[in-house]
Amino acid sequence: MPANIETMFYVREAPWHGLGNRVEHALSSDEALQAAGLDWTVIQKSIQTEDFAEIPGYKANIRASDQRMLGVVTDRYKIVQNYEAFAFADELLGEGVRFETAGSLQNGKKVWLLAKLPENYIIAGDRISPYMVFSNSHDGSGSIKVAMTPVRIVCQNTLNLALNSAKRMWTTIHTGNIKSKLEEAKKTLLHAELYMDKLGVEIDRLHRIKTPDHKVLEYIEFLLPMPEQATKLQEKNVQQLREDLHARYFEAPDLKQVGKNGYRFINAVSDFATHAKPLRETASYKENLFLRTMEGNPLIDRAYELILATA
Repeated sequence: MPANIETMFYVREAPWHGLGNRVEHALSSDEALQAAGLDWTVIQKSIQTEDFAEIPGYKANIRASDQRMLGVVTDRYKIVQNYEAFAFADELLGEGVRFETAGSLQNGKKVWLLAKLPENYIIAGDRISPYMVFSNSHDGSGSIKVAMTPVRIVCQNTLNLALNSAKRMWTTIHTGNIKSKLEEAKKTLLHAELYMDKLGVEIDRLHRIKTPDHKVLEYIEFLLPMPEQATKLQEKNVQQLREDLHARYFEAPDLKQVGKNGYRFINAVSDFATHAKPLRETASYKENLFLRTMEGNPLIDRAYELILATA
């Protein structure tokens, strides 16, 4: 396994590198915790110098199962255990929630879970399913994050647009009263329906924005600019990327019936941003794609802003 992925499970179709434990149906929280290899806890131990003098103000986060050190944190850091993340999702989404994938990265330093909400939405003729993503780190490097990620089912494109009118992500640091913060997050995320309603309004708006072919070419050049004084290799690479995005807009079978409008272009950009392989494939590029699926992909947001600004 590549170093970035430690353990994981997935339902039916393998994500990322095709690694982990394959299961044939979505799992309950208890089942998912074990299948993902996340049924371990984190403990804190004091840090000492070579002559056994304790270093005040800091603790080491240690995985109890194998005593692996996950990171050094301040003594104000509050641990959110893996089982607490799954329990939080259970409480948030209600009894019967099913988890699609979960796992750990970087030898347990970071963990995630993705669960499908029970409702589907039909927006502008498309079936869109909202998912919840929970991401946590045990090394002190990042905050707790919970986000809604709508997915267009026919092609698995994410439509997690940054809307000014509805919040879709909540974060908090590992200090203070974590339980109360998770309760507050639950209240925030219970407004997922509001986000989906606002998303529906925006998709209808994008449908009404016509995109003539010459405008689409301008959009593509704006999103994938040619560097000044570009080398021959840079020119070739940028042109290759532009042709890829061009094909995803003009030739994608699932967009043939959508019409030439802003929604079609957003879907083409989303497909490009989340499914196209980079020119130079690194070991962690798919993990980074997953994080951008949660936090929002800047290319998709730029395309969305561009269409609204030039409508």
